[in-house]
Amino acid sequence: MILHAGLIARRAFGHWRGVLIEGASGSGKSDLALKALERGWRLVADDRTLIWCDGGRLWGRAPDTLAGLIEARGLGVVATDRLPFSEIALVVRCAPAADVERAPDAAVWSALGVGLPLVALAPLEESATAKLDRALGALDSRDNRRIKRRAPAESSPDAGGVP
Repeated sequence: MILHAGLIARRAFGHWRGVLIEGASGSGKSDLALKALERGWRLVADDRTLIWCDGGRLWGRAPDTLAGLIEARGLGVVATDRLPFSEIALVVRCAPAADVERAPDAAVWSALGVGLPLVALAPLEESATAKLDRALGALDSRDNRRIKRRAPAESSPDAGGVP
């Protein structure tokens, strides 16, 4: 399944943890990804992400024609280092700052029978990447159950290896 979303990843606890970045066209997905790359994250996919389920977990990669490319509005499409694929651990929905709740209830995003924590962020805020870092870190924290909660995984007819 191909989504209109980006995917970035950060190495934590010995493995790569990916964050799928979704939102409307022009909402700041690539801008958030570019800022995260400056903080040590790695690009997996920009604009389009191919996702699949394997072992009850979601994975993603860039379509071959977009691998290693990211849009930098005002500069065009530029090449960057990338990871070939990553597990997806968290979904970030880009939204205008006025639409982001101060203390939201836990939310879950689902695809291919797998539920993942969902966090809304205003990607153009200066603190967006700091919030992104904390949201991913909270997945491993016993103290933050709001983000950590996951929906139970379901079996998927699309399960399989790397497409």
